[in-house]
Amino acid sequence: MPEPSTAIAVGWVALLCALMQERSSVADLANQLRNELDRYSPGGKLPSSRALVDRFRVSPVTVSRALAQLAAEGLVVTRPGAGAFRARPRSSATPGGDTSWQEVALSADGAADLVPRSVDASGVLVSLAAPPPGVVEFNGGYLHPSLQPERAMAAALSRAGRRPGAWGRPPMEGLPELREWFARGIGGAVTAAEVLVTSGGQSALTTALRALAPPGTPVLVESPTYPGMLAIARAAGLRPVPVPVDADGVRPALLADAFRATGARVFVCQPLFQNPTGAVLAPERRGEVLRTARAAGAFVVEDDFVRRLVHEDAGPLPAPLAANDPDGVVVHVCSLTKATSPSFRVCALAARGPVLERLRAIQVVDTFFVPRPLQEAALELVGSPAWPRHLRAVSAELKARRDAMTSALRLHLPEISLAHIPSGGYHLWPRLPEGTDEAALTAAALRAGVAVTPGRPYFSAEPPAPHLRLSFAAVAGAGEIAEGVRRLRAACAEVWGRHP
Repeated sequence: MPEPSTAIAVGWVALLCALMQERSSVADLANQLRNELDRYSPGGKLPSSRALVDRFRVSPVTVSRALAQLAAEGLVVTRPGAGAFRARPRSSATPGGDTSWQEVALSADGAADLVPRSVDASGVLVSLAAPPPGVVEFNGGYLHPSLQPERAMAAALSRAGRRPGAWGRPPMEGLPELREWFARGIGGAVTAAEVLVTSGGQSALTTALRALAPPGTPVLVESPTYPGMLAIARAAGLRPVPVPVDADGVRPALLADAFRATGARVFVCQPLFQNPTGAVLAPERRGEVLRTARAAGAFVVEDDFVRRLVHEDAGPLPAPLAANDPDGVVVHVCSLTKATSPSFRVCALAARGPVLERLRAIQVVDTFFVPRPLQEAALELVGSPAWPRHLRAVSAELKARRDAMTSALRLHLPEISLAHIPSGGYHLWPRLPEGTDEAALTAAALRAGVAVTPGRPYFSAEPPAPHLRLSFAAVAGAGEIAEGVRRLRAACAEVWGRHP
């Protein structure tokens, strides 16, 4: 009878051999299916999983993983309960535009005096810091754990760790299959060659501003805008210049005025469910914004941060600005983080023309590359049937929570104004009565047991009115939302009693 230690060693050897055989089987089956796809017309159905198991004499798990790999590459489409189908080919790329103007924009430096480069991270830390126990979190910037796809992410990480070469050095620009997946999501003529994989949206925005604007120069930003963007700009030695936003997004006439007045070469915007207003850039303004920037010889940095957090009642979404940009005006940023977890930091940075090389160089110097296991896990996640199910579930839940918060605010706090109810994103932007002290209200709310975000940090200049930003995605559900609004009502009564 073998010694226990010998039996354990034999067991580990058997397990390792099985894992190696499984990795090899998945890769072999994926290659065989990839080579046979031409036999099927676009949209044609592939053999069933059972038929593939019988034909290739592999396990159902091997078939599932091979199909997930092909789905992540955009070669097949899987539909739960229906099977796998050959993906329809993407439309051929449109002729490239003229990107020669970028040589001037990338070289110009109109800075006279450098601005201070101290870093104020307070606006970012507010959304990252966990509140004290028992406090309702209306200031969070990420999905509540109950909304995060934890099981799907864990399964994806497990499968990713068993992929061949998963722990090796990835291409500096990112895994080709992941870049292709992001390019398909952006749409238009954007190709995988124009996409870089980065460590989250904040990193991508930092890279973009460092690449596009020398220290001391102005950068145009929406007003109001995300405090993290203002922190990035100031940390890079840039001067944020506000351009007002209304219910239809940034105002093109004021954008043109700002370009003329400042000579800025960069405008940063969130055309879809803008943070914090929730505004969507109106169709008639989209082309005007790009034409205005092109005439100024400037770039538009498009932060497409919540495209995957659309609400159930949103209807069709407008394409990213980058999808209709042959001249390379747009530098596009889109991340998986908001729709997954704060720690799932995988993002795409897309651009066309000479600027792409500068972006690539800065990213390599700053971070080398995104860890390969995380990129492999992203491929496993977005190629699995669990991904569309997760997005549908989050879409329905965000709508329910938005409606719950809207109803509670109108019932308990009719004094505040909710001018716009967004159909995407994770927050509301209520306007407070004139004269309300935001800082005092924020402190009173925390004492009452609810954490809220004051509006002042969202403005790079003097704000026109007091606001709060209230998140409905970081809480446990409708019951906690109702309790949080009741606590906020008590805080408002305290503050308004002192300052009517």
